[in-house]
Amino acid sequence: MRFHVIGIGPIGTLIAHHLRITLPRPHSVVLIHKKPRWALKAEGFKNSIKIELDGILQTSRGFISEVFKPTTKRLHPLPKSFREKHILVKKAYRPYYKTTADIESLIVTTKAYSVVPAIEALLPRLKPSSTIVLLNNGMGVYEELLEKVFRNPKERPHFIVASNTNGAWTKGYFHTVHAGVGSLTFGITGDPNGRDFEASFNARDSPFEDRPLSLDDIARADEEGDARYLSLRNTVAALSGLRGLGAKWQPISRVVVALKRKLVVNSVINPLTALMDCRNGDVFETEASRRIMQRVCAEAATAFALQAQEDDEGYQPTCTGVNSEIKERLNRVRMGLSRVSPALRAKALEEECLSVARLTKHNTSSMLADVRGGSHTEIDFMNGYLVGIGRAYKVNMHVTATLLNLIRMRTAIPMDRARP
Repeated sequence: MRFHVIGIGPIGTLIAHHLRITLPRPHSVVLIHKKPRWALKAEGFKNSIKIELDGILQTSRGFISEVFKPTTKRLHPLPKSFREKHILVKKAYRPYYKTTADIESLIVTTKAYSVVPAIEALLPRLKPSSTIVLLNNGMGVYEELLEKVFRNPKERPHFIVASNTNGAWTKGYFHTVHAGVGSLTFGITGDPNGRDFEASFNARDSPFEDRPLSLDDIARADEEGDARYLSLRNTVAALSGLRGLGAKWQPISRVVVALKRKLVVNSVINPLTALMDCRNGDVFETEASRRIMQRVCAEAATAFALQAQEDDEGYQPTCTGVNSEIKERLNRVRMGLSRVSPALRAKALEEECLSVARLTKHNTSSMLADVRGGSHTEIDFMNGYLVGIGRAYKVNMHVTATLLNLIRMRTAIPMDRARP
């Protein structure tokens, strides 16, 4: 089986590396590059990736390169010193860079705003039997894909959504530092055909925390009738084997909670560090920043609670009119009658923000790096997503929205405009 990785920055290379050292050699790990010259450069480095953890360097080899937007035009030659050093051939285009073969499993680690255009470009190679793993910051990408790209549920590939807390940064070309070992929690979204991927988990009488998930609920490897689900089964099995990343397959409800917790952390730390031009560990040194954090967590917790209450089948509104119904639901939230996970309550979200800032105190947030580089940020998939939930449930998200607009201003105004 072939596993394709698109978005080969720090997290993409980390995922690809652990796939390569975990999977048997008959399985391929394919890196999708944006340009042919980058695929050629990867070949010059013998298609290898270096991962550094606690000063120890590990190298994985044997990757295959493809080009995101292939071209038959001849490239400008690379510098002579580079060619001599890496013994590159002069021909800048290799046939295997361009392929129309179907993609069985696609792991997407691009910026959130790049996911839809990337998948649209790869659409001819994606089939209903394909599996797409979404491993991006923020939330809302999956919903956008269903709305804009995969409108027909019967023709939709399988989707896995994941929450990653492993930290990584780029030290050199295909040289990534695994800065903080965290976890990779992933789950399978609902099947349009009604297959229950968590049947064994839901049927068990054992304690909730001890209930296992079964690959046979996805597909049985020995049954031809399950061919549509084999790539999904194999992808879940491959991801589950990434022990170096703390990978674990979880029920989708738990993954959503993990994604929402990370969403709130990103909606606090990313914009504050980008605005204040500081590292993660410096962001909560003042009382003012902690008050901002508390307000964002409180706004998010209220919105999450109302959202959970809507999903509660036992809730029946007794008031008429939108405003009175919202008021009643807010009162139920304040009284603790919502089924929202305790992990999504304001105090728990505050503790998570402080914990992440402490554990990544030496790190520079991705949003600060984007602002410094003058590139787009993922603010619309962080604070923007939270504001959208608040709008749907009539929750005032004033502080969350203020950070959203400040980052939009920050990216619109060059960092050096006021400098002489």
